[in-house]
Amino acid sequence: MDLRPAPRQRLIAGAVALLEAEGVEAVTLRGIAKHTGVSHGAPLRHFAGRAELLSAVAATGFAELYARREALPPGPPRDRLVAACRGYVDFALGNPAMFELMFRHDLLDTADAELTRASSAVFDFFAELTAAASTKDTDPRLIAASLWAALHGLAQLWLWGGLAGASFAPSIDLPLAVTLDAYLSP
Repeated sequence: MDLRPAPRQRLIAGAVALLEAEGVEAVTLRGIAKHTGVSHGAPLRHFAGRAELLSAVAATGFAELYARREALPPGPPRDRLVAACRGYVDFALGNPAMFELMFRHDLLDTADAELTRASSAVFDFFAELTAAASTKDTDPRLIAASLWAALHGLAQLWLWGGLAGASFAPSIDLPLAVTLDAYLSP
């Protein structure tokens, strides 16, 4: 019995490894073929092109982010939402290349069903937590989208050095706390 992953999964895993090692620009069909030790044409038997491959890779990032919900502590909804927000920022800081790719719609096939399903699962879970935690008289999905955008911006600025090292924010913890208070205070 062959326990190796299917060829498509091996190519995705190879693309993830290449993404983490060299960044999104290195993830080409030819680069993946070389990295995984297959012929240059092999990736085209499993992916219509680079956008489809990158979409499959980005979907794995969303799946990993979604899986982190299992580690959220039990407790009041606000505490769970704060932990999820912290988990989002931690994911971004710990996986900068994947984080970048997941939102590079210029490189992805945004109509890809697997990518849509994976990213929607993350947002829907985030919106459920927001609905349970929010005391505001506003559509919780709108609050969740706005909070997500703020968290994303905070993480991106930190990764790009826009806030890192600022005297008023020696770590990301303080700006994160301010962001959460702005959205979750009554």
